[in-house]
Amino acid sequence: MSTAVESAPGGHESEAVSVAAERRWALIVIAIIALLVLMMVVTGLHWAAMPPSRVEVVDVKTLHVKGEFVESNLGTALAPDGKVTVRLIGQQYSFVPQCIVVPADMPVTFRATATDAIHGFVVGKTNANTMLVPGFVSTFTTTFHATGEQLMPCHEYCGTGHEAMWAHVQVLPPEEFLAKAHVGERLSCVPR
Repeated sequence: MSTAVESAPGGHESEAVSVAAERRWALIVIAIIALLVLMMVVTGLHWAAMPPSRVEVVDVKTLHVKGEFVESNLGTALAPDGKVTVRLIGQQYSFVPQCIVVPADMPVTFRATATDAIHGFVVGKTNANTMLVPGFVSTFTTTFHATGEQLMPCHEYCGTGHEAMWAHVQVLPPEEFLAKAHVGERLSCVPR
């Protein structure tokens, strides 16, 4: 197949050159688009067949009945080895528990999930920020450096009550936190 284009009667040779150049660029653009689509398909199939490691799943139908996220296990816990873990659930339109107590200047591991829709939270002006997807456990570790109370709003639109979905995080000095925390018990600042 020849790329040379004959000029129309009365046409110029420059017209033939420009038409040939436009065809070449059109073919290059089509090839780039085809390559990008192929890359998306291959990547999608790869991740579907081999999900990322450390994926933890939970059954949202039995979440409140058995397992790690039963109501009596939610809130802040101090383990015998001194590790601090916060377990919470996001559900329309609240977080459980509504108020969390954490120590300042100590690593805190958050373990959270959602029951009904995609939620997310960010704690005040800290780097504590994650998404909660139903059926999956989100885990991250952070350290709070400033004491005081922080707001924890939902940052993923989850329905008509989204704007009212928030909780509180009370950051206590380490000595005060350790005085209140007992191994095996859950801390929460929700009035009982």
